[in-house]
Amino acid sequence: MTIAEKLEQLKALFAEMDQALIAYSGGVDSTLVAKIAFDVLGDRALAVTAVSPSLLPEELADATAQAATIGIAHKIVHTHEMENPNYTSNPVNRCYFCKSELHDTLKPLALELGYPYVVDGVNADDLHDYRPGIQAAKERGARSPLAEISVTKAEVRQLSQQLGLPWWDKPAQPCLSSRFPYGEEITIAKLQRVGRAEIYLRNLGWDNLRVRSEGDTARIELPPEKIADFVLKTDLPTLVSTFQNLGFIYVTLDLEGYRSGKLNQVLQQIPAT
Repeated sequence: MTIAEKLEQLKALFAEMDQALIAYSGGVDSTLVAKIAFDVLGDRALAVTAVSPSLLPEELADATAQAATIGIAHKIVHTHEMENPNYTSNPVNRCYFCKSELHDTLKPLALELGYPYVVDGVNADDLHDYRPGIQAAKERGARSPLAEISVTKAEVRQLSQQLGLPWWDKPAQPCLSSRFPYGEEITIAKLQRVGRAEIYLRNLGWDNLRVRSEGDTARIELPPEKIADFVLKTDLPTLVSTFQNLGFIYVTLDLEGYRSGKLNQVLQQIPAT
């Protein structure tokens, strides 16, 4: 199936829905879904962003600006996964409890407002990764148009560019809780610390990155081809001082480089039960 055919199928899917509430994070995937939904449904589409300590204010501002550019109605709700010890204890299925909280919030809202469908931005590639949150969404009746039409991440970016979305190449920015190794307790202070560290690096011009937090250590991940430039061009003493002021004691650079889902590699070492 060509990408043009996939776009037409996405449009047809939303036409059949007639009304849809979009779980909208402001990432490239959910923003594409919001764009197509609005193009087809107009004011019968609603984008809803969930705000919690794992979402930086800058990301909420981006989501709000992008929704305004698209023209879709945008609503903000608050979720409370940080009150659930099943989430804050950071088990390997942490994402399940996060998405459970999200969709337990969105589904009643959709019904209250008269939207028969809640849809998300899960794409076809996500189905091949360890994503326990997908199961939580399915259990609550959410639909994933991109996955249903087999749209890959690369195709999401291609379609976004074709549709004139200026953020088509926006780096992936998953939940800040993904920066912590499984089993390390997640707190609001830790989330804010790692979030501010990443914003600091982005303001220096490094976009595609992660700051992994392990205890008092910050481990910076950059694309392998950017590591040498980073070392040469960055004022390292100032960087270390900044991170220490945020609350880290040690600051390291991951020589393997950035790789999405890197912390999931520990799952291969956990014996089957």
